[in-house]
Amino acid sequence: MDSMEINKAVASVLVAGIAFMLSGVIADTLVSPHHLEKSVLKIEGEAAPAGGAPKAEEVPPITPFMAAADASKGEGDAHKLCAACHTFTKGGKNGVGPNLWDVMTRGHAELADFNYSNALKAKKGLWSYEELNHWLLKPSGYAPGTRMGFAGIRNEKQRADVIAFLRSISDNPPPLPTAAAAPAAPAPAPAVPAAAPAPAPAPAPATK
Repeated sequence: MDSMEINKAVASVLVAGIAFMLSGVIADTLVSPHHLEKSVLKIEGEAAPAGGAPKAEEVPPITPFMAAADASKGEGDAHKLCAACHTFTKGGKNGVGPNLWDVMTRGHAELADFNYSNALKAKKGLWSYEELNHWLLKPSGYAPGTRMGFAGIRNEKQRADVIAFLRSISDNPPPLPTAAAAPAAPAPAPAVPAAAPAPAPAPAPATK
């Protein structure tokens, strides 16, 4: 091989090496990674409910159902749903829950010989129709922290029947609630007096 061929071979190697180096530099320049300061996709956490607390369940009033409530059906439901923890007879013993005789004429935590939860001790007033309505719908919603594990009675008619039975187990049952009277119709507006008739025009003076 003469010197001319050797020079060509060396030149080819040099050119190939230079081309390889340049291609690497150009590639780094074109595709250099750019580190984002923050993620493009922002993942939000679950939004907290307005006010910071869940909204209390709205409970429809029981009064409209009480007039047709059946205490005998309520007695059957009460014994089926509640007798494992409560007694219903006058002078009956407390169980897991307090004796319920005369419950609607006493306060929420009134029996001295029963250890009520603090949730019920905090409740004031008597067990009225609407208080029992809220309680029987969902005890844990009415008195959060109660020890009563009863899930509740969702059906309004069935709740009314049970309340009618609880009303009946008393020597002096409270009167049934009455629906609120409809608001009186507004008094009619006073009549607008008729406009007085316009005076007759004066007669024209006689001409001579």
